[in-house]
Amino acid sequence: MTIGWALAAALVLCVGLVAGKDRLRVVYGWNEMNFKYDNEELRWQAIEKGDFKPANVVPFGLDVYRNRLFITLPRWREGVPASLAYFDLNDNSTKAPVLTPFPSWVAHSLTEENPELVSPFRVSADRCGRLWVLDSRIAGVLEKTKLYGPAQLLVYDLHNDNLLRRHVLPAAQTKQGSFFANLAVDDGDCENSFAYLADLGSPGLVVYSWQQQESWRVQHHFFHPDPMSGNFSIQGIEFQWDDGLYGLALSKPQPDGFATLYFHPLSSTMEFSVNTSVLRNKTLSTSNDIYREFKVLGSRGVNAQSGAQYLDTETGVLFYTLPNLNALGCWQISSSYQSQDRVYNSINNLVFPSDVKVDDQRRLWVLANQLQVFIYDDLYPGSINFRILSASVQEAIEGTACNVPKKLSDVINRIGEVINTFPGRKASDSSSGASTFNLAAVLLSSCLLLRSWLL
Repeated sequence: MTIGWALAAALVLCVGLVAGKDRLRVVYGWNEMNFKYDNEELRWQAIEKGDFKPANVVPFGLDVYRNRLFITLPRWREGVPASLAYFDLNDNSTKAPVLTPFPSWVAHSLTEENPELVSPFRVSADRCGRLWVLDSRIAGVLEKTKLYGPAQLLVYDLHNDNLLRRHVLPAAQTKQGSFFANLAVDDGDCENSFAYLADLGSPGLVVYSWQQQESWRVQHHFFHPDPMSGNFSIQGIEFQWDDGLYGLALSKPQPDGFATLYFHPLSSTMEFSVNTSVLRNKTLSTSNDIYREFKVLGSRGVNAQSGAQYLDTETGVLFYTLPNLNALGCWQISSSYQSQDRVYNSINNLVFPSDVKVDDQRRLWVLANQLQVFIYDDLYPGSINFRILSASVQEAIEGTACNVPKKLSDVINRIGEVINTFPGRKASDSSSGASTFNLAAVLLSSCLLLRSWLL
């Protein structure tokens, strides 16, 4: 077997591995978000009064529970009539669904002395039928900022949409500049669940215990932004952010009941982790003895600052958004065969991917909202500005380095088959099966190395 034929065959296989990975499909798209009013007259009245300014409504976070897809719509500017809403996934009549406020219109009224919902950024639907809502309670962050009190965690019963619990963070757990914009829910035990709340403004993590009905704040150096990773450039708009702890994702519980929390600051290209046994222990996690309990997973690469992330516990694939690259990445973390790749990339369909989730049917959902345009320029209402993309998890990772073969030897043998059947190869080029296997192993290693260079 000549090296020339072997190299050609390896390149054919490598190209197949590196290319053809755009598995996500746009399933919903909006020029502007719209809400379901009791009638059209009420909608126009809201617009005329300034209570509803469509240009100021931007979807930010999402999650799915059964047939409902929930969307957060933070009050960056005035004119957002409801900051949390949903639509029915079973309604196939439109690709731009009208939103229904959750849990009701009344819950979003800012005329109340103590509004129920002000400006949530993230939600998490757990396996126990609860919707956890992290509300910053800060309105008008891009205009005239108004604070309605410390950040709060609200938990709703999705069987009847009733509010089960409202936990306002104690003053000692918020700092000057605190901004809570993400959460992860550990629901391995419904009666002993925990929520982890990320403070990106004054980097820190607040842990909330459902059973104990209390929370505590955890500090660590890994929560802080990297001063070398604050530059962002998206579709010609350049800006600098110095945001701390942001992306959170949980593994499945281990036999001891504890899981691993993966996390990263927004202004960073690094990924970190910590076992939840550390975080759940209030005495330990609030002490100075936890530094070495936190681990470094590694780097995502150049310009690979990441926003939201979600771990599919069945495949061990960590999906993460890449705003600078208009992409969704993946990181296989379940075995010794750890690798990263790109699931999807598009300068049209995935401009500023804002959130990513996997539902209980193992469907992957990604929200893109052109946030950099909304903040630093003006969105054009004549084009589609917001998109939701989806695919099954298996479709999404097919053909990527995150889809770990059950047996690497199977892949090596496949390379050998490609080499042996490559057009123009002479029979006299054949060598022993062992030699073919060894050469294939070398070529496979080269493919994987090439892949890592392309990240």
